[in-house]
Amino acid sequence: MLTRYENFLKEFDALMSDIFKQQSRYVKCKKGCSLCCETGEYPFSQLEFTYLTKGFINLPPDKKRIVQQNIKNLIEEKKSLKGEGRFEHQCPFLIDRECSVYPYRGIVCRTFGIGYYDREKDYVKLPECVHYGLNYSEFYDKESKTLTLDDVINVNLRIDKLLSSKLAKSYNLEYGDIRPMLDWLEQK
Repeated sequence: MLTRYENFLKEFDALMSDIFKQQSRYVKCKKGCSLCCETGEYPFSQLEFTYLTKGFINLPPDKKRIVQQNIKNLIEEKKSLKGEGRFEHQCPFLIDRECSVYPYRGIVCRTFGIGYYDREKDYVKLPECVHYGLNYSEFYDKESKTLTLDDVINVNLRIDKLLSSKLAKSYNLEYGDIRPMLDWLEQK
């Protein structure tokens, strides 16, 4: 199953590379920027989490210890909130503003930074960094919350839509439930 998933990711990454090229005039993502990884819930399917675990297993011992401590701290912090509201947090795999498991990152991570039109909800979903003067910010009016461009991609990049896409189905993969990353980590 993981081999088929890796093959799916190769094709998916090629498509995302094309999308990033198409949107390059709006996207300012670069190495060292980790805003997408600093606050979120990070939805992962069961298959993605299994693959992420493979990446963790392959980490050098010093990085493993850092990630394990990050996870432990997040679980304790979440417990202290006693289930009140969403628990958004820094990704535990982020070390020195870099993803320690980058080749094994999830679909949500692979799509970070791209704005897209969600037909079902009839709105344009912009990356959070638009509010920090980064991606799409030159074309976004904060006061009116309007976007002044007409070539935002018309592909829904929500994880549930991507995992049920024609491409995903062609690999005959069983993704399982989709949950916030920390929910999966608490089960380990």
